[in-house]
Amino acid sequence: MRDIFKAEWLRYQLWILVYAVGHLLVLAFFNRLADLGQQPINVRRLFGVVYALTGILLGLHQMGTWRRPNQWINLLHRPVAPRRIAIGVLGAGALAMLVAVALPIAAVVAWQAWGTARIVELRQAILPAAALLIALCGYFAGAYGALASRRYSFAGLVPLVWIAMSAATGPAALVVQALACVWLLAMVLIAFRPDLGEAPRSAMATMVTALPVQMAVYMLLLLIGFVGELLWIMQGTHPNNMSTPPRGGHVESERMSGRDRMIAGLAGATSVDTALWREQVVLSDVHELERQVRGIAVRGELNNTTPIEFDDPETRSRWTFSHQRMRFEGTGITDGQRVGELGIGGGNKAFDAVAVPAGALPGIAKGDAAIIAGHTLYHYLSAARRIVPRASVPADEWLLGTTPIGGSLAALTDRAVYLFDGRHLLDSDTPPLPRYRVPIPGAPGDLYTAEMVELVDGYLVSFDFTQRAHTMLGAVPYQTVLWVDDAGRITPVATRTLRQDFPTFYRYKSWWTSPVMYTARTMATGLFAPHDPLAETAVPPIPGSVSVLAAALALLSLCVGGWFAWHRESSLPARAAWTLACGFVGIPALVSLLLIVPRREGFVDETARAIPAT
Repeated sequence: MRDIFKAEWLRYQLWILVYAVGHLLVLAFFNRLADLGQQPINVRRLFGVVYALTGILLGLHQMGTWRRPNQWINLLHRPVAPRRIAIGVLGAGALAMLVAVALPIAAVVAWQAWGTARIVELRQAILPAAALLIALCGYFAGAYGALASRRYSFAGLVPLVWIAMSAATGPAALVVQALACVWLLAMVLIAFRPDLGEAPRSAMATMVTALPVQMAVYMLLLLIGFVGELLWIMQGTHPNNMSTPPRGGHVESERMSGRDRMIAGLAGATSVDTALWREQVVLSDVHELERQVRGIAVRGELNNTTPIEFDDPETRSRWTFSHQRMRFEGTGITDGQRVGELGIGGGNKAFDAVAVPAGALPGIAKGDAAIIAGHTLYHYLSAARRIVPRASVPADEWLLGTTPIGGSLAALTDRAVYLFDGRHLLDSDTPPLPRYRVPIPGAPGDLYTAEMVELVDGYLVSFDFTQRAHTMLGAVPYQTVLWVDDAGRITPVATRTLRQDFPTFYRYKSWWTSPVMYTARTMATGLFAPHDPLAETAVPPIPGSVSVLAAALALLSLCVGGWFAWHRESSLPARAAWTLACGFVGIPALVSLLLIVPRREGFVDETARAIPAT
């Protein structure tokens, strides 16, 4: 095994070192242009795709050259167990990923930590490990693609998709990547055998192979549905693609301007003041309650959910939030030298939650900035180099954004809308209490937009709940309009039920295809993930017609799978297990049975065929 490891390493040594040097130069170049440790999630995903592709290409080339019949016989016909040979070959590939991918990243992180004033914390320090695990997953997927049967070798990509779709972050993301890596390694060891086309032998090996194959088939069915949707769009009848969307639907409501949407919401109002309100909406400004925070940042997260740095052009400094110190660390924009630390108030107290810049407040000086951290709105004073609180909501709510409305400041949270007196907001030593609180009449994950208009005697607030109306997780779309009088009393004005623009079977296509696979996908992507309050929705019950369709497909899969399982080359318990799996999982299990288990060949008596009958 040691000799095989050395031989494989020497085989790729030159290319690995060249790649490592080029990788280091690329990282150093981009790190001069920007702080790679603070890049948004899309940049991290791009790097992850490159590392996964690097591993896939190495695995395909390495195992592809060994897979040739004469080379494979030469490799395995040695006085060493095939499993030890596999460990030697795969160990060289793993070392290649360590040298080519992880070490250059570790060198750049170390240089940032000891050679610059940039922030380097645990969430940056684990980036080399994350990149290594992604590259290893790609390497094992490529090796599996070369060794496994051509009928289902594509299943090696499923763990990579799991990593891309996982909602886990921080060290928990490393756990998910490690689990995907271990699963792929097990798949490669199962496929690493003298007869490369042979089906898995044991029940455990069959399960390890079949589950990714079934998930791959399930994703392929969804991809076919996506292709069908593209044809639907090309036809010009897709609700999102129509020049004039269906009347009364949620797509039409989303395309409306704020004023038109408010007027449409008042169409069903029965109050005596409805006509007056409609006139005031036409003449007044309708303000959309802005959401500066699109996602809840988690302390120690591996990726940056939202930007956590802002620039002060007056002092030529850049302030980046530290997850470890829970304060802003400053560096000079021109020289990159450290310029100090910013917390709350004069004592630089640590923030209670991850702080993110949120644009500007009305009336603030040049260079100042607004900051949102948890349930509090802060004001960065450039001249005094201080951060002071300006407004606060209850501690169990998340502040998402603020919008000036006349002389007031509206604050949107995940649970309610607050209205503060904005005239003395920047002059008060302590955060003022809100004048009004308007609870959101729905789940935060369903809220598409919230709008407010100032009336002569209060405010009209409109909530449009259509954010996920095109999926099975979104509530039945509707719009609610509320009236808040000068005393703060809230009166429901009207609720407009909107039409479902997408057919029922389209919205539930990911469920009726295979309820079991849908549940498995949901559990896998949510494994070790933190709770996201912005993802809460009012999930409606599954319609009876969709349940009947899913049951019919499961029954069909059970019958067809039982017939095919009986004509496959397997034991009686295995046939029974496959039949039950087809009925339980559905079409993905049926297709995986056809791909994994070979057909049973009929016995032919060659001797009897050679002797002619008399």
